[in-house]
This record gives sequence, C-alpha cells and structure tokens, in this order.
Amino acid sequence: MYCMTGRWTQRGEQPSAEQPIGLRSAIRWLWGRGAATAVAGAGTADPPDGGATASSSRAATDVGGFESDTPAEPQSLPAPEAHVSRLLRQAAAWSWCLLLTAAVIYLTFRLAVALRLVVLPFIAALLLTALLQPSTAWLRRRGLPPLLATWCMFLAALLVIAGAITLFANRVSADYPTLFAEVQRTARQVEHSLAGPPFHLNAARLQALTNDLVRYLSQHKAVVAGTVLTGGKYAVELLTGVVLTLFIAFFLLKDGARIWKWLISGLRPMPKRRMARAGDAAWRALVNYVRGTTAVAAIHALFIGLALWLLGVPLLVPLIVLVFLAAFIPIIGILVVGALAILIALATKGWVAAVILLAVLLVENQIEGHLLQPLVVGRIVRLHPLAIILVLAVGAIVAGIPGAIVAVPFAAVITYAWPALRADPPDG
Repeated sequence: MYCMTGRWTQRGEQPSAEQPIGLRSAIRWLWGRGAATAVAGAGTADPPDGGATASSSRAATDVGGFESDTPAEPQSLPAPEAHVSRLLRQAAAWSWCLLLTAAVIYLTFRLAVALRLVVLPFIAALLLTALLQPSTAWLRRRGLPPLLATWCMFLAALLVIAGAITLFANRVSADYPTLFAEVQRTARQVEHSLAGPPFHLNAARLQALTNDLVRYLSQHKAVVAGTVLTGGKYAVELLTGVVLTLFIAFFLLKDGARIWKWLISGLRPMPKRRMARAGDAAWRALVNYVRGTTAVAAIHALFIGLALWLLGVPLLVPLIVLVFLAAFIPIIGILVVGALAILIALATKGWVAAVILLAVLLVENQIEGHLLQPLVVGRIVRLHPLAIILVLAVGAIVAGIPGAIVAVPFAAVITYAWPALRADPPDG
C-alpha cells in the first residue's frame, strides 16, 4: 500500500522512515508482481497457437505505456534427458547397475582373499556338512539324540581325514626316494637311446638335460621331506585349515537348520518364505551334488589305483588321493592328475606302462562321461557341459584351484535356488 506519509510498504508491514519510495517505483513494483503472475500462468496453460506465448511476454513488458525495470522470469526449459532416446536411457541405467554390482563383487572377492584362512575352511566345512548331513539325519531318525548323532558322524569323518593325511604324508616320504632313483635310471636309459641310432642327438646336450632333471628332483626331495616330516609352513597352514574346517562342520551339522532360521528371521513374512524355500532348494542341490561327485571320485580312485598298483608305479597312495580329490573338479581335474600319473609311469616303468595307463584312463573317462555322470550326477544336478566348462574357467581364473572346486557346486546351487526365490510361495 502507499501510505499517507508518501512511503511504500508491503501488505501487513509498517511504514518505515528508512524506506522512502515514490509513485513511479510503486507502479514498477506492482507491474513486476503482475508480470510474474502472467508468466507463471502462461507456463501452465496450453496456448492455442505459437503467438500466445509471445503476447504474454509482450504483456509482461508493456502495460499502459510503462516499461518495467524488473526482468520477467524465464520459462522452464525441457530437461536434458528429454532429448535422449528411451533405449539409451535404459542402457545407461543398466550400465550403472552393472558397474555397481561389479564393484560390490570385486570388493567382496578382495575381502574373501584377505580372509582366505577363514573363507576356505568355511567352504570346505559346507561341502563336508553336505556330505555328512544325510547320514546324520538317518541316525536321528533311528532314535539317536541330535548331539550323539552329530558326534558319531563327526568322529567318523575325523578318523577318515586324519588317516588319509597321515597315509599321504608317510607314503610321500617313503616313496619319493624310490621315485628319484627310478627317474634317474630311466633318464639315463632315454639319454643313451636318443644319443644312439636312429636319432643320433647331441650327447652333451642330453647329458645336461639329465643332470638338470636329477638336480631338480634332488632339491625337491629335501623340500618334500622338510614339509611333510618337520612341519613346514604349508603343513602348519594345512593343519590350521583342517582344524577350523572340522570345528565349523561340527556346528553346522548340529545347528545348521537353526542357524539358517535365525539368519532369515528378521525378514518380512513374504521374503522370509521365499528365502526359506530357496535355502531348502539350494541345500538339496548341494547335498546331491556332493554325494554324487563323491561316488564318482571313489570309482575313479578305485580303477586308476588298481591300474597303478598292477603296473608297480611308485607314489601309489598319494596318486590315489589326488585322483579322488581331482574328481571334484569336473573334466579338468582328472585330466591333470591323469597326465601326472602317466608321466610318473613313463619315468619309472617305461613307455609300455605309460601307454597301458593311458588306455585305462581313456576307458575310465568314457565310462564316467556316458555312464557315471548321467546316472549318478546327471539326474541330480543337470548342468550342460558347456556351462560346466565356462564356470570352471571363471572359477579357476578368479580363485585358482579353490575357485575351480567351488565353481560347479556354486552354479548348481544358484540354478536351483533362483527359481525357488522368484516363485510365489503359498500363504501360511
């Protein structure tokens, strides 16, 4: 309002002597308020033609011959993303999601690597629990208390693992000198054969290669004896991992179901039911995979061990143990350990024994691929061979041998848990 004192004040404001204002300034102030209202109304209404906006703009600048000193508020411009196609916006959103997921996976992996002395025993305990849980449940159904059934299976597993480690260490220490002597003798024979007719290779070069091989075996003989017998670094780490694995496996056998229920107890009813169903499906897949793979590994170890025993190849028990463990790495594991066994047979018993062992491995591999895997594992966990190869490659690249061992059961668990997680569980 314009006060009688000749000073301009806003509505509800008392006039002040420090705010002198004249008539021209009052008209300008009123015109500024009107121009702002006009621009706001033009922005919300849809003009009938392109001239409406221009008329509003001119009306905001000229009224009654007066020109406002206050600039009109600019009209709102379209957002920059409005000029980007919908497909490109979706691709950008997915890219950010994938980058964030990749960052979380990478940080999780780095944390797992830093805590590998805990992570690896925990994974081994999960596999051991999946192997022992059906037998423990069978004992409970026969009337044994849960604690007693757990202790029975736990002690049985402890005896088997301790016996295998002790036998492995003793046989490596006992058979390595025999392996060293036979490799040395075979290397000399091969050297004389290649230096004579019909090859006539350089005898000095062959002698140097033979000496390098003998020196390498002699140095590693001391390393193996020091590691196995005197408790070297690797033996201490292995013993620590085995103790932690057994400790975790005991409590998973005893309270695994209660631990899982506690982990999902904080969820809302619908997600809780989904997670319960997905957890059951994942656990059944893991149990079936471990049991089937253990049966296949035992058959591998039996046939290949029998062939090694008939051929008289040294390091019999260590090779059998390695064959058994290699079966948990599908396709690749048995190839690597089989090649190692063939090399040892070639170096100690000659090429005839190596060819016989190669034939045994080929026949046994065909039996596994066409009979054991489809009947024992294929009915339980259906994974395409291409998927197995890709998963093994990724696991081996990311985490080496432990990653290759864990890759296939992890893929089986995800394959069975994901549909159960997405399905709508029944109410109740």
